[in-house]
Amino acid sequence: MNTRLSPITRIISLVSAIALALVFFLPIWRIDLVAPQYPEGLFLQIHAGKIGGDIDVINGLNHYIGMKHIEEKDFVEFQVLPYIILTLAAFGILTAIINRKWFYFTWFGFLLLFGIVAMLDFYHWLYNYGHNLDPAAAIKVPGQSYQPPLLGYKQLLNFGAYSMPDIGGWIFVVVGVLLLIGGWLELKAIRKKRSIGPAFLLLLTGSLFFTGCASGPQPIPYGKQECNYCKMTLMNQQFGTELLSDKGKPYYFDDITCLVEYIREGSPGTTGTYQAYMSDYDSPGNLLELEKAFLYQSNEIRGPMGGNIAAFATEAARQQFSTSKPGKNTSWKEQVQP
Repeated sequence: MNTRLSPITRIISLVSAIALALVFFLPIWRIDLVAPQYPEGLFLQIHAGKIGGDIDVINGLNHYIGMKHIEEKDFVEFQVLPYIILTLAAFGILTAIINRKWFYFTWFGFLLLFGIVAMLDFYHWLYNYGHNLDPAAAIKVPGQSYQPPLLGYKQLLNFGAYSMPDIGGWIFVVVGVLLLIGGWLELKAIRKKRSIGPAFLLLLTGSLFFTGCASGPQPIPYGKQECNYCKMTLMNQQFGTELLSDKGKPYYFDDITCLVEYIREGSPGTTGTYQAYMSDYDSPGNLLELEKAFLYQSNEIRGPMGGNIAAFATEAARQQFSTSKPGKNTSWKEQVQP
């Protein structure tokens, strides 16, 4: 691994370094909020050293639901992030100068580690602001949290929240792809198998990070959201179901009956590879993937819209429930088949 880089990889290193330096001046992430009372939308931009956008208006709205005001001084990240970005850019220039494969893969490893830590820190930031609410807030919805999505779309009361990379964030993604390409070119040049192993594992991990960012099911907003099929307000937490489209948009239903009919009619969100979830009957706050859930059907189950199916996380839980209500075991596949 102590051989020289190819000319193409050196160019990739230099271009990537310059691109990372530009991130210092550009917004990295963006959260958009859309609601009927704000048809033009509100937005929040996160830079390397500051927060921009409609921060004052958003803080005013957050006050009513008990969320803490968002202030730059509360984030130590804004004090260190600019230096980290410039250091990563400097490492890229050094990579082109030193011209060694081991230094290239070391730099890529640091960049990958930074990306993982940054996303985990961002998720922690969103979680704290969305869950640590003031109990004396003017608007309180039992069981409701206001955590924006890490990536993609989420419904928060009457606001639709979109979270996506901004220009600087997309530069990070492009740099990651470029470095993967450069690493692949270098691996092709290495003929000894004993030298390929560690670098190959690093590239594989990097590709999973840059391409495998998928959002999971969103908490069902009971009491606020209409069923996307029957248009009744979602109320019963033991039977709520959710369909997550291949683009990450959630659709909500008051029970599995409405969900099945929605899918059979080929309604929006059912094209492509979607995922379906249902509330755990014993733990309603937990959404179970329907393909893996243990379903039980009984005429003594009284769900919304005539639903008579409950979902359980384990076979033992289903068996215990079946001792008190006559019925039969069923599966998601049986429900959606024609």
